[in-house]
Amino acid sequence: MPHVVVKLYSGRSKQQKAALAEALTKALMTTLNSGKDSISVGIEDVLPANWTEQVYRPDILGKPETIYKKPGYDPL
Repeated sequence: MPHVVVKLYSGRSKQQKAALAEALTKALMTTLNSGKDSISVGIEDVLPANWTEQVYRPDILGKPETIYKKPGYDPL
């Protein structure tokens, strides 16, 4: 039962978000051998001014054991 949450800068279109959700679903089906009906994908918009406090500090710095692809930037 994979559930994926993607946080990204606000401003992407609904079409882009739908395409991302579909691509992630296909990747999960292939990589984890999961059925389509067992997968859910959430997408959360974050204002760029709030990124560091709402995403970078709590999710990236605060949970390093969950990060399998580290970002190539450091806003601090």
